[in-house]
Amino acid sequence: MTVNNLNKKAIQKQIFMINLLKLTTVVVAFVLVANVFLVSVGKFHLNSTTDLTKYISQANLKNEKIKAKRGYIYDRNGVVVAEDVQTYDIICHLDKNRLAPKGVVAYVDDPIKTSKELAPLLGMDEMKIYELLTKDLKQTELGTAGRKLSKEEMEAIDALNLNGIEFVESIKRNYPYGEFAPYVLGFAQANDNQSSTGVMGIELYLDRQLTGIDGSKSYQSDNAGFILPGMKSEIVDAQNGDDVILTLDLSLQESLETSFEMTMERFNSDRIWGAVMEIDTGRMLAYGQSPGFDLNEKEITEYTNYGSQYPYEPGSTMKAFTYAAAIDSGAYDTNVLVDSSTYCYAVDGKGGFYRVPTNDGRKVGCINNANKKSWGMIPYDMGLVYSSNTVTASIIDKLIAPSVYEDYLEAFGFFQKTDVDGISEAIGTKNYRYPADKIALSYGQGSTVTMLQLMQGYSAIFGDGQMVKPYFIEQIVDPYDDQDIKYQAQTTIVNDPITQETAQQMQDILYQVIYDEKGTGRFYKIDETQIIGKTGTTQVASLSGAGYNSGKTIASVMLALPYDDPKYMIYYAFEGDYDKNAHFNTEAINQLTRKVAQLYNLTDNINSAQENENDEVIDIKITDEIMPNLVNHTLEYSLKKTEELNLDVVIIGNGTQVLSQMPIADSNIKTNEKVFILTDNSNIMMPNMLGWTRSDVTKFWSLTNIAVKMDGYGKVTSQNITENSLISKNDEIELILE
Repeated sequence: MTVNNLNKKAIQKQIFMINLLKLTTVVVAFVLVANVFLVSVGKFHLNSTTDLTKYISQANLKNEKIKAKRGYIYDRNGVVVAEDVQTYDIICHLDKNRLAPKGVVAYVDDPIKTSKELAPLLGMDEMKIYELLTKDLKQTELGTAGRKLSKEEMEAIDALNLNGIEFVESIKRNYPYGEFAPYVLGFAQANDNQSSTGVMGIELYLDRQLTGIDGSKSYQSDNAGFILPGMKSEIVDAQNGDDVILTLDLSLQESLETSFEMTMERFNSDRIWGAVMEIDTGRMLAYGQSPGFDLNEKEITEYTNYGSQYPYEPGSTMKAFTYAAAIDSGAYDTNVLVDSSTYCYAVDGKGGFYRVPTNDGRKVGCINNANKKSWGMIPYDMGLVYSSNTVTASIIDKLIAPSVYEDYLEAFGFFQKTDVDGISEAIGTKNYRYPADKIALSYGQGSTVTMLQLMQGYSAIFGDGQMVKPYFIEQIVDPYDDQDIKYQAQTTIVNDPITQETAQQMQDILYQVIYDEKGTGRFYKIDETQIIGKTGTTQVASLSGAGYNSGKTIASVMLALPYDDPKYMIYYAFEGDYDKNAHFNTEAINQLTRKVAQLYNLTDNINSAQENENDEVIDIKITDEIMPNLVNHTLEYSLKKTEELNLDVVIIGNGTQVLSQMPIADSNIKTNEKVFILTDNSNIMMPNMLGWTRSDVTKFWSLTNIAVKMDGYGKVTSQNITENSLISKNDEIELILE
């Protein structure tokens, strides 16, 4: 056979294969077209051999909403504190004539079996379910137990493969941390359209931004809801709501709420409130009150936001403003002595007053210090250190006129709204008509203010004289692109009520309040860093406006740290039966102050001579390295990042994702500093703390909130709980440091 004949046969074979492929393609196309034709015209589905007559005759074009998700709300470190979660409602189909594809049972055909298998999963009585499944209805639900099921609950039921049981998807607003700043965050709940609507707090204030735009799904199906190929559908995607980032810090918020619990246990208080604020910016890092409520349960017994809607007589924390006014006006001389004994006064007929001896017939009233105490003739500074009512009264008598003090109070923002991020506010009441009112306000009685007003005013005293507005909302960002920032908070300087020099002089006096041996704040000292502050105790005004509630007081304190450059302020107040030890038993507030110092790496001022009394002096320096953000990253990623920086890492818990860290992100790393990573709040094993410093132990305590009792200074030499033992918040770790 010649080469030409071979080529000819090969070509003929190729032509045959091409023609065969074409024929196959035509046949397949014909089958597909025929199938669609039969579905559309012949009412027969070829692939499933299903007669579609009864389906197509009932076919409808249906429209369904695709629910948009409400935006996430995060704390300042990116931890989710509010989210939409998918939930499921059980629908039980009871109609025996319900249409279904061939071989499918589309109704509850065995109510006994179905009741028995659903009962333990739903926590319902088996007979109750049976009664519902045997009613003469086309379909039924199973009450509240069958609604708002989690994905895990739905999947467990779905795995039973029970005939006639289906699920309708819905969305529920979920708050992973329950009682997290409820009077700031607020909550949203389902409306008639099964969407979430803000009811209070940030959820209400930013409802428009958080609410997304629903999408839609249009499709053709039979009345039973079954869709077969060949029926048309169209989908318009939903657009989720914007995400919100708060200034609140979850770790600090939890510590504040722990303090509330400690105060309630110690003093059986009627109400407690407090906050932590960044002084230079106005960022509110923690904010809360007790009693509060769980945002998921919504069992609310108190709707008043104590920090903004509860005006009260602030007591001696107000004295700082009296002193600031006197110093700033130029009338103050720290070396001048003043009588701290009983202050009696007469009036001049023009609304003014002046001091007179106690036995003077012109006197119209007298005031005393707490417990009628007197220190004799003392410098004006010590009047604030000892919290003397009579000395502050002398200031607006001898140094500045009451009208000057009134002007300063206005400059400090009292009796005005702070207008903080949609938070509902009261403005308080200024009683400043009669001499008695003016004298009383000099030491914080007779008129009412709010916590937000106090913190805003103190930002000038603790800062550089500029008063900044507090705020809770840091950013609003696009849900699909976190680089698309739709709102970025900026620091708002409300006023400049005092000069920087006045602020510095005030800080020096407030340092003595804490560190003078007779200072009223001496029990608020912490080991981590030096602080400044002012205490307050006042009676509780009657709601009727007539006098005071017998035996009830408000004990409060305003603190700032560190002393040499105040960055953070803490305000804390609790109301209840009078207790003379209110400013002596300070454990609850001290643990919060320590948390702030440790969380924000303010431990440079620890007395290193004590810390290392029996050891070599450790040269602790701040390095140029910046602590990376590990929160919400995997443990694997975090260990890789810390290994790159050659850091000594302590892992707390056995989780796979980082929940919190110490030091916090973006802070400077110190030499020889341990890094603590929390991965699990529930499975914490006791570490080997031998060789740890007091600073190391405090970081561990800050992340876990497990009580630690330290005896001595230096490094840990013994611990009462064995290494690798499971520990919880009910335990107390006892350590000896030498």
